[in-house]
Amino acid sequence: MEATPSTNARFVTGSTMRHVINMTLTGAVGLTAMFLVDLADLYFLSLLGDTNVTAAIGFAGTLSFANLSMGIGIGIATAALVARNLGARQVERARDFATSTMLFALLVSAAYTVAVAIFAEPLLALLGATGEALRLAKIFIWTLTPGFILLAGALSCSFALRGLGDPKRAMYITLSTAVITAILDPIMIFWFGLGIQGAAIANVIAYAAAFAVGVHGLARVHTFLKPLSFKALKRDFREISAIAVPSILTQLATPFAAAYTTYAVAPYGIEAVAASAIIGRIVAVAFGVIFALSGSVGPIIGQNYGARDFGRVRRTLYDGMVFSAVYTLIVCALLFAFRHELSELFLAAGQTKELIVFFCTFVGITWAFAGAQFVANAAFNNLGRASLSTWTNWGKSTIGTIPFAMVGGSIWGAEGILGGIGLGSVFFGVVSVFIAYKIVRNLELKVS
Repeated sequence: MEATPSTNARFVTGSTMRHVINMTLTGAVGLTAMFLVDLADLYFLSLLGDTNVTAAIGFAGTLSFANLSMGIGIGIATAALVARNLGARQVERARDFATSTMLFALLVSAAYTVAVAIFAEPLLALLGATGEALRLAKIFIWTLTPGFILLAGALSCSFALRGLGDPKRAMYITLSTAVITAILDPIMIFWFGLGIQGAAIANVIAYAAAFAVGVHGLARVHTFLKPLSFKALKRDFREISAIAVPSILTQLATPFAAAYTTYAVAPYGIEAVAASAIIGRIVAVAFGVIFALSGSVGPIIGQNYGARDFGRVRRTLYDGMVFSAVYTLIVCALLFAFRHELSELFLAAGQTKELIVFFCTFVGITWAFAGAQFVANAAFNNLGRASLSTWTNWGKSTIGTIPFAMVGGSIWGAEGILGGIGLGSVFFGVVSVFIAYKIVRNLELKVS
C-alpha cells in the first residue's frame, strides 16, 4: 500500500501561496472537468442544430446544478472537519467525519432525486420552459436523476481527500467524469441516435465511475473510510450540520441565481434562453479555477486555524484573492480575444450570438470579485462562521441579482440583465472580504 499523508497537517508549514496554487489548480482541474461534462453535452447537442435542445439543456441544467451545489456544500463541510481535526492531530475523529459526511451526502441527494423525479414538469415550467423545450428537458432530467446520488458520493470522497492534503487523487475523481463523458457523449447521442437522452445516460455512467475512483482513493489508498453507520452519523450530526447546512444553503444561492437569470431572459425568446445556457457553461469552464477556490483554500485555512496560526490564515486569504484577480484578468483577455469564435463553436446566431459576445466583452471581468467572495466563504466555513457564507451568497443572489437585473433589463434588454447581475457581484465581493478579515482579527484577539 502507498504511503499516505493521512496523519500529516501539511498546510501548517511552507509557502501559503504555493499551497493555494497547488490546491486550487488541482481542484480546478477536477471541478472544471465536471463543468466540461456539461459543456461537452451542450456542444454535441448543439450539432443537432435545434435551438429547443440547447434551451432544454439550459432549463434542465438548473435542476442538476442544484444537486451539484448541494454536493459541494456538504463537501466543504467534509474538507473543513477533516482538515481541522488533522490540524489538531485528532486523526480518528477526522476519519469519523470523512465517513459520516459521505452518508449525509448520499441521504440528502437521495431525497433531492426523488423530489426532482416527481416534480420535474412543474419545476421546469416555473423556469419558463414550454412546448418542445419542456418535453426535451423532462426527458433529460428524468434520465439523469439516478446519477445524482452517485455524484454526491464522488464529491464527498473528493473533498475528504482535499482535507487530507491529497489534491491529486481528488482531481482523479472528477477528471474521470469528463473523460468518460467525452467518450460516451458522441456514441450515445449520434451512434445510438438517442439525442438528449443519450447525453444523460453518458453522464450517469460517468458519475458511477467517479464514485468508484473516489471510494478507491479514500478507502483503499488512505484507509480513511469506515463502514457507513447511521449511529455514527447521529453522533456527528450536530458538528456536520453546523457547517453543512449553511454551506448547502450557500451553494444553492448560485443555482438560484442561474434559475432567476433563465427566468428573466425567457421573455426575450428561445434564443436568449439558449444564450444563457451557453454562457453558463462557458463561465463554468473558463472560471472553474474561481469556483474551486472556496473548497481548495478552505483546508489550508482549516489546518492553520486548528494550529492557531492566524498569521498564516490571514496570508492565505490575501494569497487567494491575488490569485483570483490575476487569473480572472488572464481569462477575460482570452474571452475577449475569442468572443466571436466561441459563439460560432456552438453554431450561435442572431440574439444568441449577440449575448455571448456581450458577456465575453463586458461582464467576465466581474468574476474577479466573485472569486474574492469565494475566498471569503472559505474563511467563514472554516473559522466557525459558516452562516455568513449563507447570508452573503444569498444576498448576492437576491439583492445583488434581482433588482440589478430588473433595472438593467428595463434599460438595455437581455444585455442589461447580464450586465446588472455582474455589477451586483462586485458589491458583494467587496463586502465579503471586509467581513472575513474582521473575523480573523477578532479570533486572533480572542485567543491571544
